[in-house]
Amino acid sequence: MASISNDNNGTRRIQFMLNGQRKAVRLGHSTAKQAMAIQTHIENLISARLAGTSLDSSTSQWLAAIDDTLHGRLAASGLVVSRERNATTLGKFLADYFSSLVVKDGTEVAYGQTRDMLNRILGEGRALRSIGPEDADKWRQALVSEGYANATISRRVGVARMMFGKAVKWKLIDENPFTDVKAGSQTNKARQFFVTREAADKLIAACPDAQWRLMVALSRYGGIRTPSETLLLRWGDIDWENNRIHVSSPKTEHCEGGGSRIIPIFPELKKPLTECFEAALPGEEYCITRYRSAACNLRTQLTRIIKRAGLKPWPKLWHNMRASRQTELAETYPIQVVCSWIGNSIDVAQGHYLQVMDAHFERAVSTIQPSPASPETASAKAAHNAAQHRAETACKAMQGNNADDDKTRNLLGLAEVCTNVHINTMGAAGFEPA
Repeated sequence: MASISNDNNGTRRIQFMLNGQRKAVRLGHSTAKQAMAIQTHIENLISARLAGTSLDSSTSQWLAAIDDTLHGRLAASGLVVSRERNATTLGKFLADYFSSLVVKDGTEVAYGQTRDMLNRILGEGRALRSIGPEDADKWRQALVSEGYANATISRRVGVARMMFGKAVKWKLIDENPFTDVKAGSQTNKARQFFVTREAADKLIAACPDAQWRLMVALSRYGGIRTPSETLLLRWGDIDWENNRIHVSSPKTEHCEGGGSRIIPIFPELKKPLTECFEAALPGEEYCITRYRSAACNLRTQLTRIIKRAGLKPWPKLWHNMRASRQTELAETYPIQVVCSWIGNSIDVAQGHYLQVMDAHFERAVSTIQPSPASPETASAKAAHNAAQHRAETACKAMQGNNADDDKTRNLLGLAEVCTNVHINTMGAAGFEPA
């Protein structure tokens, strides 16, 4: 399985085959006895690797006792995991992962919540390679026990799977322990809320200034993401002549063609847009200028405005206004058009945006739906109507005072034929002739 090779300069090496490739571990200047002992341990390593079994105690003790140089050569050949990789802790890996992360600030904050949960539940100082599928399952169960919503657990599991996938790519671990962990649905229907037009108009009326009125209108009636898309909106994006708005979307810019979209200037947007435009100072670039600071918490301020309007704050304040607009537009326009305006996919819209409301049930039970006719009945009815029309036309023509006898006889014949067709058609349709 492994053989000792003597080099010309007096050094030795152990040669072997691993995964179909010829490998070698250089021993340097060593005695034949030392080389034979190392050969035996290398053969044990190969056997354990091929069989998927644990090492015997003698080889395990030998591995722990050899110096870093020889251990590094064994690791380089693929026989063992390097001591540096083997000693990597969960906390150290996650720190390295976040230092290499290139995402938006909001995404990093969301990932950070999963990082904190991994360190807290699994142990920040735990060896990364010691975390297996059983630990991943227990981690998910811990989130369930702590009372997190199913949608939250699903997102956390997905992020954890992605993080450990990077550990596999970096060759810090051999397999991803989160591969088979059930994520579940990220949809939480209990947090969906339809913001009615009446509530939206009360909210707009309670806003402290024109820019707040515009932000709420853009969210509820324009379906624009707030704050990311709202704060990027420039006056140069407003095409007054063609009644269109160019919306830049940092959330979907990584998708092909998702960096921006065009939406109509809906009638509900004209007044707040005009009001802000007339109040804008010369040279101002952005539509919203007063609330651009990172220290400005738009959600907290919106909660205060909602209460001032005499309304009860709903879940996901900004998102549900946007979702309400998509639900509303879907009643009138094709779904692909609505998704183009809102800036999401049909699957995302159906899973997270579109809502079933009481008004749908009320309209369904109050509207009498006609019973669909079978194809045979519909065809017979059409033939019946056509024959009846021809017969009536012929009869009316015969009543003309100026018709000559030949023409009259022809028309009488036509009337008779049409009447026969009429009767036959009625019989085929299941009608009894009079």
